[in-house]
Formats: sequence, structure tokens, C-alpha cells
Amino acid sequence: MNLLIVSATRFEVEPFLKEKSNADVLITGIGVPATIFQLTKRLSEKKYELVIQAGIAGTFNHRFNLSETVLVKEDTFADIGIEENGTFKTLYESGFQDKNDFPYTGGWLVNHHSFLEENKLPVAKGITVNTITDNPLQNQSNKDKFAADIESMEGAAFHYVCLQQKINFLQLRSISNKVGERDKTKWELRNAIESLNKELLKIVKENK
Repeated sequence: MNLLIVSATRFEVEPFLKEKSNADVLITGIGVPATIFQLTKRLSEKKYELVIQAGIAGTFNHRFNLSETVLVKEDTFADIGIEENGTFKTLYESGFQDKNDFPYTGGWLVNHHSFLEENKLPVAKGITVNTITDNPLQNQSNKDKFAADIESMEGAAFHYVCLQQKINFLQLRSISNKVGERDKTKWELRNAIESLNKELLKIVKENK
């Protein structure tokens, strides 16, 4: 199978790179704009049967343990909308966009790949933000509004491009920290990356 591995940083997939698999690797850079541009550019240059995004993420709840690796079924842009009088509304809630306009389903970018049901990894709901913050009110607002499990800076951008391109994709994330915790001594970054790359290599071997 012709595979493409996508990551925001080389650091997150360094152990995988050392394995020298046959999969192509694209390091996009951090954030939504870089992910959308770099991934769209690559997909216009070469066709792939499966694209896998691999990276770390923060978690909102206790459903997943630190360093646990999950597959993200649905993701969305959590900070695209309008804020008035201290209340944030998505474009759908504001009436500027229908929540089922392609490629959205109920306001979410949903991955229907059968691998999510067949694999033993837990399945999570993610949101994507442009700003990582330690503001407890902002983080609680996101948690309450979207009821998501994890947060990243690229996931929804990845889903958006792959759904638009009608290409099979998987978003693989390992939990490195609690959302809002900026004290890196409380993160499990090394273990998260080890877990992430172990599962990534396993999926790549299964889809050769």
C-alpha cells in the first residue's frame, strides 16, 4: 500500500523515521495553515491509498491515561466562529454555515474508515485550536461546548483536507498532557512519543 505519514514536527515521529520504512513522510510544521497547505500540495503531487497523521495531544478528561495512544474518529475547528458578550458561537450556531455542508457531518469532520472499528486502539473525539492556552476558563468552555476527549493544533485541518480529497486517512494521537497544564515536568512526553511511534509502526506494517 502506498502510505503517507504526516506529522507537525520531526520530533514526534523521530523513532519511526529511524526504522526506515517504505512509507513517505511529510513534516508540515505546526498549526492549521501549514497543515492544510503542505498536505494539499503533497496530495496534488502524488496519490496515496492511506494517509496517517501522527502526533501528541492534550486530554480534557480521565478517559485516557497519559502516554496512551488513540485514533481520532471526529475532529473540528473549535475556535472558528463569533464571540459576543462573552459567549462563543460556531459558524453553524451563528447561521453562517450549515452543519452538514460537505465535508462536515453535524458540525464534525468524521472519519468513517473501517480501520477505526477493527483496530483495538481506543477511539477519541478531538478538537483543533489555533492557540494553546493555560486559561482555565477558556479550556473549560471548550470542554463543555464540544465534549471532546483531546485537543491538538492540526487534527481538524488534516481531516478537512483528506475528506475533501476523498482519501483514506487515520489520525493517531498519543496523550502527553492534561489540557491547560503548561508545566512540562508533569507531561509524559517521552513515553507518549514512544507509544505513538510503536503504534504507528504497527499500523504501517499491517498496511504494507
